[in-house]
Amino acid sequence: MPYLDFNNYGSCFGRNLYCSEQAVYSRHVKNQHHIGCDTLFKTLKADLDAVMERDPAARNRAEVFFLYSGFKAVRSHRKANWFLRHNMKFIARWISQRSRHKTGIEIHPGATIGKGLFIDHGMGVVIGETTIIGDNCTIYQNVTLGGTGKDTGKRHPTLGNNVLVGSGAKVLGPFKVGDNARIAAGAVVLSEIPPNATAVGVPARVVKINGIRSETLDQIHVSDPVALALCSLEQKITDLQKEIDALKAEKESKK
Repeated sequence: MPYLDFNNYGSCFGRNLYCSEQAVYSRHVKNQHHIGCDTLFKTLKADLDAVMERDPAARNRAEVFFLYSGFKAVRSHRKANWFLRHNMKFIARWISQRSRHKTGIEIHPGATIGKGLFIDHGMGVVIGETTIIGDNCTIYQNVTLGGTGKDTGKRHPTLGNNVLVGSGAKVLGPFKVGDNARIAAGAVVLSEIPPNATAVGVPARVVKINGIRSETLDQIHVSDPVALALCSLEQKITDLQKEIDALKAEKESKK
């Protein structure tokens, strides 16, 4: 079969609409020697191994391959990314959207993902177009790797190798999260995170580097905002009382 482009694909698209994404993918990969079936197989094997190593609930590879939504989403993304890189953007987007409806995980076909990505639970995960994810990363449910709407070109974050992003975390902007970094659940990361660091909070702050707690964060002697507000109010009352006393004294002196 000749190399497929969007123009000649349009005539057969209706006929093949009912085909599964696997069938569409395999049909056009067979004659593309440069795709490297061995590379694809090794990448899928690394993805499977990642799930088996990091998920204690995973009982066997067959279960992961057929039933795990996170693995299905990553598998579909690798197909979509291949089509996008070969300028078949419509097919890439079609595969991506089908995967989104089936798994609840949205990965733009343009995202670059290394081997061994484990998306645990997965529902609500969003990965933007210019996101780059290194090898052996772990992402939990409801994570967003997105942009701020203020940037052009590279708009989304870059995750190094062995990065963990906790559930509900948002990593927004075109900066890097270093190798072996940990992003806590619910954190909102808006700036670069160094390697081997742990970031928590909104906005996220680095609390550990290389397992050593950062001296910049004192979790014991934390200021009480209510107490600070009361102290400020008390000081203002004291100042007003002094002004009143001064005015009274001035009035008495004029009598």
